[in-house]
Amino acid sequence: MSTTTKHLVVLGAGTAGTMVVNKLRKRLPATEWSITVVDKDDIHDYQPGYLFIPFRMNKPGQIRKSKRPYLHDDVEVVMAEVERVDAPASTVHLVGGRTLHYDQLVIASGTTPRPDQTPGMLGEQWHREVGEFYTFEGALALRAQLDAFTGGRLVMHITELPIKCPVAPLEFVFLADDYLKGKGVREATEIVFVTPLDGAFTKPMASKRLGTLLTERNITVETDFMIESVDQDAKVIRSYDEREVPYDQLVTVPLNMGADFVAASGLGDELNYVPVDKHTCRSTQYDNIWALGDASNIPTSKAGSVAHFSVDVFVENFQDAVAGRPLSHSFDGHANCFIESGGGKALLLDFNYETEPMGGTFPLPKVGPMSLLKESRANHLGKLAFRHVYWNALLPGRPLGLPADMQTAGKVPV
Repeated sequence: MSTTTKHLVVLGAGTAGTMVVNKLRKRLPATEWSITVVDKDDIHDYQPGYLFIPFRMNKPGQIRKSKRPYLHDDVEVVMAEVERVDAPASTVHLVGGRTLHYDQLVIASGTTPRPDQTPGMLGEQWHREVGEFYTFEGALALRAQLDAFTGGRLVMHITELPIKCPVAPLEFVFLADDYLKGKGVREATEIVFVTPLDGAFTKPMASKRLGTLLTERNITVETDFMIESVDQDAKVIRSYDEREVPYDQLVTVPLNMGADFVAASGLGDELNYVPVDKHTCRSTQYDNIWALGDASNIPTSKAGSVAHFSVDVFVENFQDAVAGRPLSHSFDGHANCFIESGGGKALLLDFNYETEPMGGTFPLPKVGPMSLLKESRANHLGKLAFRHVYWNALLPGRPLGLPADMQTAGKVPV
């Protein structure tokens, strides 16, 4: 290898990291750039599929695969944990002593649920009466709990935002409503949605629509709930303002945090997310460091669609940066999220930093085939079909034909 070869190191081979190395390997000459991706193991999960496991809507084998087949052959894959990044020296230190030099670094290490950050959440009933579906193991354990559930108080709780896929807790209660009806125990169950927000969702227009659906399904909403602790013996969650919400089965979303090495490297905020320019995903501290996917602090949903659209913008800007040109593209915060609402239907939200979710059709004006902010069968089928798109087109870095910027043609304010 030439001594003049430059080195791109990507930390994390999840959704964003995999797309980055696959897209850039096709664009960066191998004689000029080496690409190395680092991750702690060879497991790649299709994380949107976690939601469906408790309701037996998919099989574990459909969402868990080996990482290596989805990474370009000409990318070096290092299985190791990152200890820290020495940004002034442009060096990554791995657990075990190995070091990697980089000319450009992409941090795509995601976000992780941290039940250890809430007193009482971890205990004898963790993954039993205190469940979660934000990990593969948690989703499987919750499936067993719901299989045995015969009624009582089912509480869906969010600790704090931001979280991965912020609509997933809402989807859970809608699917639980449908699932428990099918089991014949819905009338014996009270479903409660507990949130630190003042409404169902962060975006006002979507919050109003989703709040209506919760009311229609007789799902109680407890707002402005900032959890202080979980009391597994008393089977209650307590807030800092001394409110208590009792449960028979608690399903919680623990505090989400970025990787520990981000904090150890002095590159993160209080939740270990990397501060970046929200339009370019470039570090606000170092010009040769970028953060993508859930690892950054950009003010939009931590969702796969955001990773997809922001990576498309990043690839163009990265090529500008390494060529010494001004960055030519700007990410607008574009996100779209399917929301399963039960009964084989779903809603679809499409928004960005500045624009609220709108009505209309997606992706084509007036044609769709999916509708926005309205329940439809097409939206549900679209969400189910996306798993195939994810494995076979998105991860390999193939174009999906969707513009990175939010489009307003064919959409109407609501």
